Amino acid sequence: MTMDIQHDAAMHRFEVLIDGGHCVLDYTLAHGTMTIVHTGVPTQLGGRGIAAELVRAALAEARVRGWKVVPACSYAEAFMHKHAGEYGDLLA
Repeated sequence: MTMDIQHDAAMHRFEVLIDGGHCVLDYTLAHGTMTIVHTGVPTQLGGRGIAAELVRAALAEARVRGWKVVPACSYAEAFMHKHAGEYGDLLA
């Protein structure tokens, strides 16, 4: 599934609309550190890998910007732990 994830930098949010459901990843930004505070995917859309794609988009942005990442959201923390070889260098 191809997802058109949008980054609303002013709102500190990554979001995508899938089958009418609004899926989001919210973060804060301070001193070059992105803190991922929430990922939200409606229950009916669960199991499609949407949250993972939102986290990947956020981590890609952090890498491009030279930011470190604090995965305060439990999903983002589990994702980064599972993919430590790929994203471990981003951990604050």
